[in-house]
Amino acid sequence: MALIKKLYDWVLHWSATPYAVPALFILSFAESSFFPIPPDVLLIAMAVAVPRRSFYFATVCSVASVVGGMFGYLLGYGFMEAIGDRIVAFYHFQDKWDKIGLLYKDYEAWAVAIAGFTPIPYKLFTLAAGAFEINFPIFVIASVLSRSARFFLVAALIYKFGAPIRSFIEKYFNLLTVVFFALLILGFYLVKYVL
Repeated sequence: MALIKKLYDWVLHWSATPYAVPALFILSFAESSFFPIPPDVLLIAMAVAVPRRSFYFATVCSVASVVGGMFGYLLGYGFMEAIGDRIVAFYHFQDKWDKIGLLYKDYEAWAVAIAGFTPIPYKLFTLAAGAFEINFPIFVIASVLSRSARFFLVAALIYKFGAPIRSFIEKYFNLLTVVFFALLILGFYLVKYVL
């Protein structure tokens, strides 16, 4: 948990730099295939700072996340033994791998869409999509729809409520951080114990 908190703080610091947009792109890309911190952290900080650019930031997030998902698919498809297995082991999801395969067999695009929108770790599903050779165009369409819906929902809330939401976030930052991490842990829990 200490490592996650350090990574979270490191990600958040980028919002106050001139490199915030490239950092958002890189983070969104990396989170889709291997990095543990979701881009929502940086997206929220940037959108709160400049609400009128919220949808631009959501677009950057969406595009990078889908491209990162394609990279995750490639890792699962061609490099599962060399790289993908290490990522799965790092997150301790080895015991869920076969269940995810069954989810893909039964629900294909829906499995990607659910993982792309919810706190369930999307990276695990991108690797699995490649490893289980899910139809690539369906994978991409499901990723575009779910990831865009997630990031544009955040952007719309911040754009609509602007300054008040910023005050709310600043006032309840500690509580929101706890809720955010609880959702992150819930996503990992769902994969580890429910699937």
